[in-house]
Amino acid sequence: MAPEGRNRRYTGTSKMLFQPAIMRIRETLQKQIVREFLAEFLSMYVMMVFGLGSVAHMVLGDNKFGSFLGVNLGFGFGVTMGVYVAGNISGAHMNAAITFTSCALGRMPWKKFPVYVLAQFLGSFMAAATIYCLFYKAIFHFSNGQLTVTGPTATAGIFATYLPDYMTLWQGFLDEMLLTGILQLCIFAITDKENNPALQGMQALVIGILVVIIGVSLGMNSGYAVNPSRDLPPRFFTYIAGWGKQVFRAGENWWWVPVVAPLLGAYIGGIVYLVFIGSNIPRKPQRLTNPVVHETHRITVLPKTGPQPSMTHPITPVSVTLDNRTSIQSVPPLNDSIALEHF
Repeated sequence: MAPEGRNRRYTGTSKMLFQPAIMRIRETLQKQIVREFLAEFLSMYVMMVFGLGSVAHMVLGDNKFGSFLGVNLGFGFGVTMGVYVAGNISGAHMNAAITFTSCALGRMPWKKFPVYVLAQFLGSFMAAATIYCLFYKAIFHFSNGQLTVTGPTATAGIFATYLPDYMTLWQGFLDEMLLTGILQLCIFAITDKENNPALQGMQALVIGILVVIIGVSLGMNSGYAVNPSRDLPPRFFTYIAGWGKQVFRAGENWWWVPVVAPLLGAYIGGIVYLVFIGSNIPRKPQRLTNPVVHETHRITVLPKTGPQPSMTHPITPVSVTLDNRTSIQSVPPLNDSIALEHF
């Protein structure tokens, strides 16, 4: 009986010690900024695992287990899965260029920019580490134990993009800028509720298809990184994993182009859409209604003095017109609607 008593007291003490810590962790995880950080991290991880895994199949499988089309499908549907993971929490940007454009155009406060980018970078880095561990044997078998950046047995291209020999640095810069601009412009169109948006619940699939289309039609030249968060963290991982400084020196120091060009391209693409399309869309008058007022209520009016028959009067909705445009029947609390801003 004594040992059982001691065990009960020990269990009770443990609960008392750990319960406050568990409560603090739970409260922290419920904070909006923490939830957005974790959502960006996890969605980025999911997207990059599928994308880098498809590249590993193409490179290491000697085109028997993968292909360039497979790479595009891997990244495209990886984006789709990432949006489903986090779209309703953080918007599932999964792209520092998209986050930068959202802040620069006033769609998101700048204070969230470092939070989103840090989460994306960590998710991308962890995805690169995961793919390295999964394909470790295949990488060393394919490269004969030599981790190289260029040449017939190069494997650094599994993780990051590199400039081909037939392109100059500035041609690659323009290529990345243009492709990211197209990506951002189309994402604005897909998620613009005042234009012709994708059906509710289908935005993730349509954006994934958009990535596939960009890849199969325009991705040959620079590998269409179109995303600083997709390229820089895996490149840094290869640097510390054994590929060395050549991952930054190759292609005329190409490494900075997939970081800078997408930021500029996404910003220009967003402005082009807003100026040429977004500002010209006729906006429907906002009609704020409360469904309760459509019901007919009857009340009994009692006389002040003297016995008189009761009278019943229906209450009808009252309409107020402001600026000859907006008809307001009632003003209920408004619910914020957050449009998806992805990849």
